[in-house]
Amino acid sequence: MSCLVVDGRLYPLTDLAAALGRSVPGAIVDLFGDWPAFQSVLGDLAQAAPSRSRMAVDVASADLLAPLLYPGKVLCAGANYYDHMAEMGFPDVQKATQRLFFFFKPARHAVVGPGVTVEMPRGSQMFDWEIELAVVIGRRARYVGVAQALDYVAGYTIAIDLSARDFNRAPDQFYKFDWVAGKAIDTGCPVGPWIVPAAAIADPQNVGLKLWVNGECKQDSHSSKMIYSVAEQIARASEIMTLDPGDLLLTGTPAGVGVPKGTFLKIGDRIDAEIEHIGRLSVTIGS
Repeated sequence: MSCLVVDGRLYPLTDLAAALGRSVPGAIVDLFGDWPAFQSVLGDLAQAAPSRSRMAVDVASADLLAPLLYPGKVLCAGANYYDHMAEMGFPDVQKATQRLFFFFKPARHAVVGPGVTVEMPRGSQMFDWEIELAVVIGRRARYVGVAQALDYVAGYTIAIDLSARDFNRAPDQFYKFDWVAGKAIDTGCPVGPWIVPAAAIADPQNVGLKLWVNGECKQDSHSSKMIYSVAEQIARASEIMTLDPGDLLLTGTPAGVGVPKGTFLKIGDRIDAEIEHIGRLSVTIGS
């Protein structure tokens, strides 16, 4: 069931709309097919929601799914934070010498929501975490300029890019890295807990990101440390392919991942990922 979150309470979206004489699609992804129109409707519903409090449920008592279960694409930017590049052994990276690159995660099987939702990949001994600011595309984008790129964003959410680092390595092969084996794992892209409209985040290059494993803070950084901004990533991605409403773009991770210290996830571990102005996404590693 799609819901609107207002002041920590969940309002069933279609029921709320009907009670207020409005109409919205039942599936979240369908909102992004005409986001400019539905954005205004959702704003009106959010303002009126408290008057219909009897239909609301507290967030704390609800079992949440991923807010965007079946994005058309899950496109991920690699190696896009200066501090992360430094911890990986490249301390003097200059933007002029870098090339923005992307990889995919499988949209249908990688995306999961909060809870005990992540499966440990069989045989992996190097299962690692990465918090990422995720962008939800709200308009079809092709050959978009950097100056206009943020106009194509519907909203932002939190993603955790989980990686089987040992599966990723292929030192004896000419290609050296197997991005599919290491990154395209089932349940390897927790997303949530909700999507915050783009209008609520004035500058995506000015938000803090934190991640904890079993209560220990591992990542504590800021989106200003991106090598390529969100706008630059959208512009470049739209040169490579068409971005459609409901596509998801993960924008890279800051320092604090497990691989530099040889510390990795195990079954039963809890990950809490928090991004300023969005909230906290919590998942647990299952078998």
